[in-house]
Amino acid sequence: MVPILLVLLLILILFGAGFAVDVLWWIAIAVLVIWLLGFLMRGSTPMGGRSRWYRW
Repeated sequence: MVPILLVLLLILILFGAGFAVDVLWWIAIAVLVIWLLGFLMRGSTPMGGRSRWYRW
């Protein structure tokens, strides 16, 4: 009985990790798209200097 429960627990952990990794890939793609849009659409400064769209 214990080996069966251990195998089921392992399957649940691997399934959960696979789902989490899939979600993290989608989040990473969304962040990349937002970063690229901000990089391409940044405005220019009045004095002709370089501008940054992020604050850090």
